[in-house]
Amino acid sequence: MSLAAATELSPQRASIDNAVRYLVQNYSPKGNRVGWLMMASILVEAWDLYSIAFVLIFIKEQFNPGPLELGLAAAGTQGGALIGALLGGWLSDKIGRRWMFLGTMTMFVVLAVAQAFVPNVAWLIVVRFLLGLPLGSDISTGYTYIMESMAKGQREVMGNRWQFMFAVGEVLTLGVIALFLVANINHETVWRVTLGLGAVPALIILFLRHDVPETAVWLVQHGRFREAKEVARQMYNDELAMLPNQDMAVEKPSTWDFLSDLRKDPIRWRATIYGWIACFAQGAEFATFGFYLPVLFTMVGVSTTLGNNLVTMALFCLAAVSGWVGPLLTPKIGHRGIGIAGFSIVLVSLIVAAGALYTGHTIILPFAAAAMLWGHYWDASNCMTIPTMVARPRYRGTASGFAYMFVKLPSFLAIFLFPALFTAIGQANATLFVAIFPLAGLLAAIFILPEVYGYEAD
Repeated sequence: MSLAAATELSPQRASIDNAVRYLVQNYSPKGNRVGWLMMASILVEAWDLYSIAFVLIFIKEQFNPGPLELGLAAAGTQGGALIGALLGGWLSDKIGRRWMFLGTMTMFVVLAVAQAFVPNVAWLIVVRFLLGLPLGSDISTGYTYIMESMAKGQREVMGNRWQFMFAVGEVLTLGVIALFLVANINHETVWRVTLGLGAVPALIILFLRHDVPETAVWLVQHGRFREAKEVARQMYNDELAMLPNQDMAVEKPSTWDFLSDLRKDPIRWRATIYGWIACFAQGAEFATFGFYLPVLFTMVGVSTTLGNNLVTMALFCLAAVSGWVGPLLTPKIGHRGIGIAGFSIVLVSLIVAAGALYTGHTIILPFAAAAMLWGHYWDASNCMTIPTMVARPRYRGTASGFAYMFVKLPSFLAIFLFPALFTAIGQANATLFVAIFPLAGLLAAIFILPEVYGYEAD
């Protein structure tokens, strides 16, 4: 770019920066509605991820797949979400938040219905992998939308509610499956209807989201000033007088620009590193513990599918309370406080559970499981919020996608690796091994994470 061109663009760049700073410091009267619409998509993901776990036994009964095929059917969505998080975050920054979250919900409606009609396990694996793409993409896009539609403080509480929404989705899923089992419905019908029902909340969310506009921040960052002024007028009753009335061409940032920009600010860099570590740690602790729960229930006398469902539903009702309380405490104890408390509770709970297994005191296990879930729903609450919040607005989609990748990677790996480890080294040793993950998260919260509650990126 020539010196003359740079000089000409400087006032325009200043106008963009001023407008973005002005927008992110204002509260949107519609921000809570937008935030809950974004959070609602987690119900869809929770339904898909956890319904498959409880109908795999019926799929195996009908198709008799091998262990690898069965594992891929369960993990396919996680693998697709891993790619979807990266691709969706990048596309969210490139083509806009609104088009991404409308597109992802449309894809999910179609694919959720499709998995109910698959003729064999091979097709189920393919459809579930494709289903993961919009799920991973929608979470990263939703977090970006929340950070750009709500004021600091409110947006962090809303972002931290994602674990509450997961728990609600899990309870609803388990409740519906329990009703099917009580009604003694044909097993093939149970698994097909259960998987296909995920399309219903997705269709409702798509309808409710249809009129939500593109974020004014994204429009400003991309030089679309006329649309930004219109959105700001609708959302904030503000004309954005600091912007010109004509659009301008703005160079689009790359992924490498995002990574390079992080290193320029120690607070942003350390907070993001913590977010990645916390995402991986909480994803690993939950994915491995999820495999362990049915074994735990069997050890304490719960042996039927319906009984397993009901006990798990009770645990996730407790988890939903934890997922609601954690965000409310965040303004009081900060992001560091929630992270330290959550990972500490999980670490102690797993050590107690391992001790109970070593000594044969299995009666302690349900209480350790309940405490572990309570802590998990705290330590996981802000791992997506922090990296998305501290990123500069023009990189927020990419930042959110990167963070969600670190959630999905351990979830995908655990389905394949942990069962073999569990069998090889035994229940007590495997439980103690899982404690490595909350320990890593706790150390990261203490030594890496600066307090960033209320932080505002330039």
